[in-house]
Amino acid sequence: MPDWTVKDIPPQTDRIAVVTGANSGIGYEAAKALAGAGAKVVIASRNEARAQEAIAKIRAATPGADVTFEALDLTSLKSVGRAAHRIADTVPHIDLLINNAGVMAIPDRHETEDGFEMQMGANYIGHFAWTMRLLPKVSAAENPRVVTVSSLAHRSGRINFDDLQWRKRYRPWPAYCQSKLATLLFSLELDRIARAEGWKLKSIAAHPGYAVTGLQTTGPRMGRDRPSLFELTMKWMEPLASQSAAAGALPTLFAATAPEAEGGAMYGPNGFYELKGPPVRAKIVAHAHDRAIWRRLWDISEQMTG
Repeated sequence: MPDWTVKDIPPQTDRIAVVTGANSGIGYEAAKALAGAGAKVVIASRNEARAQEAIAKIRAATPGADVTFEALDLTSLKSVGRAAHRIADTVPHIDLLINNAGVMAIPDRHETEDGFEMQMGANYIGHFAWTMRLLPKVSAAENPRVVTVSSLAHRSGRINFDDLQWRKRYRPWPAYCQSKLATLLFSLELDRIARAEGWKLKSIAAHPGYAVTGLQTTGPRMGRDRPSLFELTMKWMEPLASQSAAAGALPTLFAATAPEAEGGAMYGPNGFYELKGPPVRAKIVAHAHDRAIWRRLWDISEQMTG
């Protein structure tokens, strides 16, 4: 459906959606659209003030919207465990688990609370642990979906099993590409497991193309007071290749709600190089189809997260 928009979202009444990083950008737009379609939405975010601002805007757009906040720091496995426990205690099931939060191209190497390289930790490892913690509640839903937001950057990514945490030689962009490839491989392996076990769950990946959000500035400026060359390059490309955060959220929303969205697939924009446009099935680069790598990464992730 190349002209799919938020107007095509089926009614989401009585469905419960949990969205990470939904205080801004693509996550906010996805939460807003789901709440507008009738879903109960939980915004899981580290920044409570910004999350409350987002909730106020969503309620202004949809009076009576059922939107709540849950504190979550994906760079802390303790925070992941506590937040997942609190959510599991308050909802009977989770119909839509949307793994959206992320950080990009941090110029210098930083570590999470648990010693993971920041991009790998926040974008992938935290979401792996988050999903595993909430999987029983997801499995309790009638037709559950886990939607994991990857990136076009997965095409340049490689999983460096010899140095997953970039301790030997840190490079911002390859580290980001690895983390977004990892999110995609996780989505694919989760769906493979669901099919093999006969679960009702669909695990689906999405990417926003080049959507203008805070992602392009927050990470590249971490620890610096001036724009990076990467940030300036992205800014130069915006008029030619970018789309709004609302448009960038459409592949995520399609993966989460469209009846025809398929498990084990990825959805992204239909334009040139999948940079912008309405959602369609996206291209997954050839090296991301290696199931042995899916499994190896999964096993290592279990070890890293306990």
